[in-house]
Amino acid sequence: MNIIYIHGLDSDANSTKGILLESYCQQYDADINVYRPDLNSAPEQVFEQLVKLVTELNREDKTVLIGSSLGGYFSTLVSNHTGCPALLLNPSTQPHVTLQRFANELLLESDSGEDESEYKVPENQILHTTAGGWDITLADLQWFADHQLVSINYPHKIAALLKAGDELLNAELSKDFYQAHGANVTLQAGGDHRFTDFGEQLPMVISTLQRLSSI
Repeated sequence: MNIIYIHGLDSDANSTKGILLESYCQQYDADINVYRPDLNSAPEQVFEQLVKLVTELNREDKTVLIGSSLGGYFSTLVSNHTGCPALLLNPSTQPHVTLQRFANELLLESDSGEDESEYKVPENQILHTTAGGWDITLADLQWFADHQLVSINYPHKIAALLKAGDELLNAELSKDFYQAHGANVTLQAGGDHRFTDFGEQLPMVISTLQRLSSI
């Protein structure tokens, strides 16, 4: 089985959860190959990169996705397009809304003197640069708005693992969305957005991925 780990915002190919996942598989199941692509690019490039990787790997073995936060959004989008199973960790369901904060911050910081109702952020203006080097622009936010998650094409191949204590994203919003579309959802008490107990949950995570891959 192949696992593609899809990191979140302000992360990269060397994310803590991705490395923990790969180390666990190397120790306990050498037949599992873990891929950790760096996805600090414009969203259309990330989507194309992931679809291409899924298509190539599926020729060799069963492939599954595991996506964290914004990676959960991309995992859902790619699953809808390819039918690839996916496990989502505190997934973002509305990045066009949550990432709008960067544009709002830019407006607040602007000292242009223009009327706020008239000031427009240029499409190519960098709103935020992630730790991994992705320069987020207004065009990126528009791409997310044009590619909103409105359906789940393969709900039986989707599982969402949520933390009620997520301090960045609304866990109830994610739970309602995925449950309404027929996906399996587990809402765990407490916790945080980063899933700091991920290492302890790896046996369950691998079991879930194996179940999804057999569907």
